[in-house]
Amino acid sequence: MDLLPMAVFLIGLCVGAPVAIALGAGSLVFFLFATGVPAEAFAQKLQSSFGSFPLLAIPLFILSAALLNLSGVSQRLFELVDTLVGRSVGGLGKANILLATLMGGISASAAADAAMQAKLVGMPMVARGYPRPFVSAIIAASSIITPIIPPGIGFILYGAMTETSIGRLFAAGVVPGLLLCATLMITVHLVVKRTGYGAAAAQQRAAQGSVASRLLSATRRAAIALLMPFFIVFGIRYGVFTPTEAGAILVVIALIYGTLIYRQLGLRDIGTAIHETVEATASLMLIVAFATAFAFYLTWEGIPQEVLRFLLARVSEPLLVLLVLNLVLLVAGMFLDTVSGMIILVPIIHPIAVRVGIDPVHIGLIVVLNLTIGGVTPPVGLLMYLSNAILGCSVAEFTRASMPFFVALIVVLALVVLFPALSLTVPNWLFG
Repeated sequence: MDLLPMAVFLIGLCVGAPVAIALGAGSLVFFLFATGVPAEAFAQKLQSSFGSFPLLAIPLFILSAALLNLSGVSQRLFELVDTLVGRSVGGLGKANILLATLMGGISASAAADAAMQAKLVGMPMVARGYPRPFVSAIIAASSIITPIIPPGIGFILYGAMTETSIGRLFAAGVVPGLLLCATLMITVHLVVKRTGYGAAAAQQRAAQGSVASRLLSATRRAAIALLMPFFIVFGIRYGVFTPTEAGAILVVIALIYGTLIYRQLGLRDIGTAIHETVEATASLMLIVAFATAFAFYLTWEGIPQEVLRFLLARVSEPLLVLLVLNLVLLVAGMFLDTVSGMIILVPIIHPIAVRVGIDPVHIGLIVVLNLTIGGVTPPVGLLMYLSNAILGCSVAEFTRASMPFFVALIVVLALVVLFPALSLTVPNWLFG
């Protein structure tokens, strides 16, 4: 009985069932056949996951991002980054990465950012001579930055599960997010320098005159989006609002800018944004509900405690523990989406990390970064399939094109693991 629910879950994944259904099936088997656990507790566990106030921030951030996108904010941000780096080697690729970094203060979701960038930037890149697999690889890799720059859905979920300060988690993502941006831009530069992708387009852009006036105009038009991350982090730090209230305030700001200032947001657009929010939230919370029931099974059977005892009996050095945890998370990220992976693994990983003296904020960032990187890897990487579907690439083509970017992501992950100050300096400075 101890392993039967786990076996059902793994079989579900192997036969191609959605992750939520595989989790639900494994959980249901446990509640039907476990001794001492009434079957009706299954329904109770499903709904118990919705009682967390911090989780309310997720649909609010999704809605604010949808409203701001429909207001033309993403287009204004793209105009700004294209003006900044569009004339350099691999200019559009670098613009894509910068756009993902700036969208981090709006979107909070890697999947939403990947879909937006594939439509907004992907096709223009293909039209200017960049190969589709290369474009798809840039979009998938750069979208990892979005949930790391505050706010991020993964941080909200981790904070709610472990009672770690969400404000500190948001602040912890600032430096690693910028490091991801710089590393991926260097990667684009080196690859394009070697291959000559988009050379004709770069020469045309270089022949255009001064960019000073266009840069000033583009910065002014994108000002609201540029201020979002600072608004969120400092507002939470000084107690102006909670993370959940920050989401609600962003919705109001998005409505004001979209209807009164940018004047691009109509009633039909608001309806579209609400529809997108309901669809995204329903899909995410279905996974949360079933994963919560599955996590109860793991706890009831004492599996996290057994893993903790097994690991600590063999490894006690924090760095070695981090190495093992990173390997587990990277492999899990290849088969599970970020939300499922967190709800299943965090109850196991968090106690181990705290027990050996690893800062909860540091391990929270590592968990989110690892599982999000899994989104660009076969066999079930969501970000990979999302960008491939829009740009028309095969998994094999994507895999070949994405190798330099995957190496860059692993380098940044290694730096974050080896140097905790990269993730802890900003939260320690802001929150003490």
